Amino acid sequence: MTHPALESGARLSAFEIDKGFATLLRGAYGALPGFNLVEGDFLKTWRGELEARGRPERVFGNLPYNAAAAMVAALVEGLGVPERMVFMVQKEAARRMAAGPGTKDYASFSVLCSSSCRVRVAFDLGAGAFWPQPRVASSLVTMEARPDRAPEAGTREFGSFVRALFASRRKTARNNLKALGYSDEAVTEALGSCGFRQDVRGEALDPAELLALYRAIGRP
Repeated sequence: MTHPALESGARLSAFEIDKGFATLLRGAYGALPGFNLVEGDFLKTWRGELEARGRPERVFGNLPYNAAAAMVAALVEGLGVPERMVFMVQKEAARRMAAGPGTKDYASFSVLCSSSCRVRVAFDLGAGAFWPQPRVASSLVTMEARPDRAPEAGTREFGSFVRALFASRRKTARNNLKALGYSDEAVTEALGSCGFRQDVRGEALDPAELLALYRAIGRP
C-alpha cells in the first residue's frame, strides 16, 4: 500500500511499531519526497503527528487485530474524522463497526463509528489470503465522514454516555443511566421527552436516538 500511494504523488505518514519493518520502510522509501516514517506505538505517536502535520484527508491500513478497536476509536474521537478511512480488521470487529440497533453485534463501538461515519463492510478475506495465515477471517471496512455529523458525535462525553448505556446489555437504559449518576426523575423526563418507552434498552436505539437522549438528559 505504501508504494502505490507514494507513486500517486500522495504525501504519506507511515506508522510502524516493528523495528525490522521500520528499517525496511526507511530503506525502500526514505529518500522519496512526501514520505514520513513514524516509529513506535501508533496510539502513543499519532497525536504528535496530528499537531505537527494537521488532519489527513485519508487514513488507511491493515490494523493489528488486538488493537484495531482502540485505534479506530482514537481516530474517531480525536481526529475530527477525515473524508475517508479504509481499514483491514478482524471480521468480527468489522461486523461490530457496521452493526445496527437490535442486532447481536450492535454495541457502543457501533454507535461511535456510525454516528460520525457511514460504515460499510466492502468484502471479506479468508485466512489463506495472508502469510503467515491468521486464525481468523478478515474484512475490509470503509468509513466516510457524514456530512450531517452532529457536533456531539465523536466527543469523549458522548462516547462515555453511550458506553454507559451498553455497560449491562440486560439492563434497561434507565438502570444504566442511574448507575451513571442520573436521578430517576431526570431519566424519566428525558425518556418521555424523546418519546421512548421507560423500559427501553440502549441496544434498541439507533445513533440518532441515542444522541437525542444525550441532549435531553444533560449532565448528571
